[in-house]
Amino acid sequence: MPFQKKLACVSVAGRGATDALLSEVAVALEAAGMRLAGTIQSNPERIGRRLCDMDIRVLPDGPTLRISEDRGDLARGCRLDAGVLEEAVFEVGRRLGGADLLVVNKFGKRECEGKGLVPIIAEALEIGLPVLIGVNGPNLQSLRDFAGDWLEELAAEPDAVMAWASDAVAERTTATTRN
Repeated sequence: MPFQKKLACVSVAGRGATDALLSEVAVALEAAGMRLAGTIQSNPERIGRRLCDMDIRVLPDGPTLRISEDRGDLARGCRLDAGVLEEAVFEVGRRLGGADLLVVNKFGKRECEGKGLVPIIAEALEIGLPVLIGVNGPNLQSLRDFAGDWLEELAAEPDAVMAWASDAVAERTTATTRN
């Protein structure tokens, strides 16, 4: 029986909550010996500023890149630095081959447009690598449209996410050792 493509998402209400959950899960999976590729996000606060910065760490070993532009405290609209995001995409692509699981911190605006990490997600699925994605409410339908029947929506609990990841990797390992 061929390997079934595995794609799951998780969403946690609250600013930065999905990022925190995926970071916690990534640390635990790495500690358990799983080889990860992808990105996790942190959102350092700035004293005296309304908005936080947005940093992503390329898994497993960096670099950490600032993906937000500092446009001042009164700026409105998207603060994403698309050029830095593309640098992260390149770095993730370099690490994909040795991974057990791809973790994508966010299916965001760029991914909804078919850009950002979408080519890496597609490549991972093509080679049978399970994919775990963070998503917020407004972008969930776009992720559903992109993923179709492959998407599994996970409970926003670390144990549930880690269990899915462990099972998906084990299934892939079993399928590849049979072939």
